[in-house]
Amino acid sequence: MAFEQITYGVDAHIATVTLNRPDKLNAWTPVMEREVRRAMAAAAADAAVRVIVLTGSGRGFCAGADMSVLSGLAGTTAAERAEAARRIAAAAPIPGALELGDDFSGRLAYFPTIPKPVIAAINGPTAGLGFVLTLFADLRLAAADAFLTTAFSRRGLIAEHGIDWMLPRLVGLGAAFDLLLSARRVGAEEALAMGLVNAVYAADGFRDQVRAYAGELATAVSPRSMRVMKRQLYLSGARGLGEAVRSGDQEMLASFDSEDFREGVAHFRDGRAPAFTGR
Repeated sequence: MAFEQITYGVDAHIATVTLNRPDKLNAWTPVMEREVRRAMAAAAADAAVRVIVLTGSGRGFCAGADMSVLSGLAGTTAAERAEAARRIAAAAPIPGALELGDDFSGRLAYFPTIPKPVIAAINGPTAGLGFVLTLFADLRLAAADAFLTTAFSRRGLIAEHGIDWMLPRLVGLGAAFDLLLSARRVGAEEALAMGLVNAVYAADGFRDQVRAYAGELATAVSPRSMRVMKRQLYLSGARGLGEAVRSGDQEMLASFDSEDFREGVAHFRDGRAPAFTGR
């Protein structure tokens, strides 16, 4: 699978998608957007992949939209921009996509429908659209020297691509106002304290630490359990407790009939490493 602006590889059940414009701090372009979606679709379809890591090459994760792209938008009509967004959103269907409804069909909002956990490995500066990208990942792991900024208010822009829905759910309404209105830089430790990232690792050895975490998910837990839990968590915002309890009870009964449940009991009883199939 050939790419221009990203790299893609699979090893030990982990697919790694790397934004690859290091000289531009991996600034986001339409080409990159299409290629990331193709890579995510490939990872979703590959039975050998159990976890997906999204990261950046060089010293940055993603500096946001490429400024040349933003400059070019000034000369287009609203209809042209809407059509371009529609084409991107309609590209590369996600095999086995989780059924979460139309809310999760937008340009970046498809990430939650990927039936495998997606980890954003934030290896450096992350801004604007790059910031949004991390929010749609399921987990965010940051290098100690990384920082994040929404950036939009300092470019005359607004809270785009659903960040106004995702961000308050991670950090609360007050912190979301702070991060969006001020567009200030937030260091990794502060991001951890406010719940914006899940863990912070030393910059030296960051990729190894991310890989160790991803490897634990890929080998020690049931792919079927991760798939079902991911769907449960994203649907939780749209349903009440009673519905969640009823749905959970049904999913638990279905789990009892799965191969992964039988293996989960067997490997614990036998004192050996698990050999989950995802079924």
